[in-house]
Amino acid sequence: MTDLATLAGRFGTPTYVYDLADLRRAVRDLGAVLPAPSRVYFSVKANPHPDVCRTVAAAGLRAEIASSGEIAPALAGGFAAADVLMTGPGKTPDDVDAALAAGLTRFSVDSPVDLALVGRLAQEHAVDAQCLLRVNADAAVPGMGLSMTGTASPFGADASWVLAQPERFRGSGRARIRGLHLYMGTNITDEEVLATQFSTSITLAAQLRCALDVPMQEVDLGGGFGMPYARAGSRPDFSGLAARITGDLDALLPGWRRADPEVTFESGRHLAGGCGTLISRVVDVKVSKGRTFVVLDTGIHHLGGMSGLRRVPRIVPDLITPDRPGDPVHDCSVVGPLCTPLDTWSSGVTLPPLEPGDVVGVPNVGAYGLTAGLLAFLGHPPALEVVVDGADVVSVSRLDLVRSSVVLPV
Repeated sequence: MTDLATLAGRFGTPTYVYDLADLRRAVRDLGAVLPAPSRVYFSVKANPHPDVCRTVAAAGLRAEIASSGEIAPALAGGFAAADVLMTGPGKTPDDVDAALAAGLTRFSVDSPVDLALVGRLAQEHAVDAQCLLRVNADAAVPGMGLSMTGTASPFGADASWVLAQPERFRGSGRARIRGLHLYMGTNITDEEVLATQFSTSITLAAQLRCALDVPMQEVDLGGGFGMPYARAGSRPDFSGLAARITGDLDALLPGWRRADPEVTFESGRHLAGGCGTLISRVVDVKVSKGRTFVVLDTGIHHLGGMSGLRRVPRIVPDLITPDRPGDPVHDCSVVGPLCTPLDTWSSGVTLPPLEPGDVVGVPNVGAYGLTAGLLAFLGHPPALEVVVDGADVVSVSRLDLVRSSVVLPV
């Protein structure tokens, strides 16, 4: 990657820098540890930047989207409509209608109501919708930090419900269940825990395949591939993953090696996280009642929108400009420019001696970075986004937030 201090001097701050070379490595590395054959969906919500989408689409990945607003980035990024899967527990008629109008016909559905909505609108569009049924396993897998199944959940239908009333989940209108969507947890860094959740999902898929008695064309085992967020660190090593779960696939889903059913996975954070760094400049350093406040030109509007509510880990930037002599400074708070005390990345941390003008950076924020911030709050402009490919600058852009008039029907 081009030197971050050089990029800060050239383009200013705050700036996100995305390195496509790192992104391609992540795609290759993940593909190498998954059972073959299998396919991967890129979760567009992790980073909808067009250059990011183009890079993963060119690598042969599919796209998973969770709103109608992600349709355009996915298609503009080069994903074919047939390779886009719309998910989400609260799809509205407008969401589904927009997807069908754009040529999307693949949906993950969470309930009979969701299935009926897709089936009715598919009928209106005179197309057949191929759906994956998202199922919430009845037992959680120990060791997952953020579990999305095995507990009361808005995601999917409980496995016990599907097994008790399979006739409610086979199809509706012109929507038919043609596979399963099983996503148990997120940001898992332990290979054993990751393998256990996939094995649990494979076992459940075999049970549901018999109960539903529909053509099972795809089993999406979800993701959960972990990645350090907003702190230094490398992508976890999952090199033994395929060996851990291939036996279960052979035993419980015979035919998967010839894509009957096709086995798929999802990833956003693990693929894109390492490609991004947010660079920022120190605006002020001041002491209040014994505590040192380091004020940056970026904050929760650009990164970690829930950090002030302690919903993300403490964010402590790294110094990019050269160190200067002096002792570390203890009991520091790293804050942004917003007019609210919630604009705090971290408190009680130790930092090198900093002065206004110093450049700092937050690594591993290529996923859930800019678009996961509070972009519209207080009207500060979004951070610049600079895309590099190794040492070459590919593009420079900035998101615009605009208000459009809406003409309502009479």
